[in-house]
Amino acid sequence: MGAALAALAALSACDPTPRTTPFPQNRPAGLAPVGDEVTPQSAASQDLARYYEKVQNDLLTRGLLRTDGGGPDTPYDANDLARNFETIAFFDEYRPGGLTSSGRGSSGQLSRWSGPVRVNTEFGASVPLDQRATDRASVDGYVARLARITGHPISTTSKNANFHVFVAGEDDSDFLQARLKQLIPSISREELAIFRDLPQSFYCLVVAVSGNGTPYNYTRAVALIRAEHPDLVRLSCVHEEIAQGLGLPNDSPRARPSIFNDDDEFALLTSHDEKLLMMLYDPRLKQGITAEEARPVVNILAREAMGQSL
Repeated sequence: MGAALAALAALSACDPTPRTTPFPQNRPAGLAPVGDEVTPQSAASQDLARYYEKVQNDLLTRGLLRTDGGGPDTPYDANDLARNFETIAFFDEYRPGGLTSSGRGSSGQLSRWSGPVRVNTEFGASVPLDQRATDRASVDGYVARLARITGHPISTTSKNANFHVFVAGEDDSDFLQARLKQLIPSISREELAIFRDLPQSFYCLVVAVSGNGTPYNYTRAVALIRAEHPDLVRLSCVHEEIAQGLGLPNDSPRARPSIFNDDDEFALLTSHDEKLLMMLYDPRLKQGITAEEARPVVNILAREAMGQSL
């Protein structure tokens, strides 16, 4: 499901994940998320939902959007894992002034969260209550899984969140823009436009924000998932965007089995991806380290993850 915003793919769980941004970190008081009200879905939103249903059906017909996590047909070894980790963790689909389309992106230092990650899911008023319950349960279960994998404090919360997951439709644009301005008061018009003008071929995105004076330490993230997606595509967006918001910002065409690949083969986090997250939060890797500096440690971590002798 992985695809950069710069690449117009038929199915794209897209994720510009800036390593540093001018966004401030202070959370303002008096936020007002949507309650239990549900507004009727517009004709445009219904048309979009039908379009995405057709896309999902086409992908499933072609044997894509796998949910098995990989198997005998998708072998990989420690060298593959180390190579893919370097590409996905140290390169970025986003760079200031634009988004890359090379699949390699701009190189940089390792970024991740040092403090607890507190995830909250919010919904636009157009999202039906049963869908809200489904998606909230999906996020809750996935976040618990990520905490087990990484050993990092990651949890869901209803208040004082620093990782905001928005499930919103075409009809919820005003709500989303207002909430972004509340959460990030100095957000620019260009940054707001990324969320407001998401083309039909871009399915979801995440923006991770680093702290003032700590450019490689994420302190806030915002993810957007289109409410019009059918269930499996929405779940795939949950899996990729939260994982990428933890510090795996890139995609690689060589990563398999993986959601960090633009080929749409896998919908959900795989065994390969779990190992990438374990490596990302291993204390032997330090925030701000370069790919070249990290390579010897990454090779050790990859062999350990594969159960191989050093």
